[in-house]
Amino acid sequence: MMTLWQGLSHLPTSWHPAIGRLCGNLLFILAKSRKKIAQANIEACFPELSKAEQQELLRDNFLHLGRSFIETGIAWFWSDKKIQSKVDYDVIGIDHLSNNNSNKGNLIIFKHSQHLELDARLFAMNAEVYGVSRKHNSASMNKIQNKGRLSSIKDTADKNNPRKFMKWLKAGKNVMYAIDQDYGWDHSVKLEFFNQEAATITTTRKIIDATNANLLFINSYYKNKTLVLQIESIDHVGLNSIKLAQKINNLMEEKILQHPAEYLWMHRRFKSTLGKNFYK
Repeated sequence: MMTLWQGLSHLPTSWHPAIGRLCGNLLFILAKSRKKIAQANIEACFPELSKAEQQELLRDNFLHLGRSFIETGIAWFWSDKKIQSKVDYDVIGIDHLSNNNSNKGNLIIFKHSQHLELDARLFAMNAEVYGVSRKHNSASMNKIQNKGRLSSIKDTADKNNPRKFMKWLKAGKNVMYAIDQDYGWDHSVKLEFFNQEAATITTTRKIIDATNANLLFINSYYKNKTLVLQIESIDHVGLNSIKLAQKINNLMEEKILQHPAEYLWMHRRFKSTLGKNFYK
């Protein structure tokens, strides 16, 4: 399987769109549990859409899922030189990493786009970056994942080991952290996300207070055939942990709405609030 994956990712880039569509259409038929989760989330978050429009968004979302198979292969198996010559991308706002006190680290919040792995690889090719992640359920896949991510990212820390990544922030490093998933009730509260109550972690305030880090957001999206990474600063002055967490939720929602088909709707974002039965 790994050899096939690597082989497909190294095929001519002109073949990639067709491979992505094929994978997406197959997953739309075969990945029934993922489809149920994505459909439930889309229906909950986009009640203003007609059933036909919701189905169109769902299908587009699976086409991006199929595309992510190739995008992740590029991120994990390609060399920097090949990516630079073959991938159209643009990094906007890179100056935010050094605009403030150069001795301060940057906590960089980002969302779970379907092209997340490629986003991280491209960003790490343009800046010294560290990441916060979680172990894959499969030990063999976790090994592949770590090797792929460390091809450009300097190091990763498990989300349950905050001391490690907080140490990086205190040392003035750039740390990427995706916090837009349901991590249970530890360090989480009920906050609004797409007009739904969602378990939302509130540790961002504690992290930046403890490390004196800047707070940034990196948005990623396709503009025509160019993958855009856009960095902006998040103003957190005077906001407590709850208000800051809600502000980040609102920012995530704003960015997702601009390119909804690119978001990872297959995650059970509302399992702690609406219950696991919501996705059955």
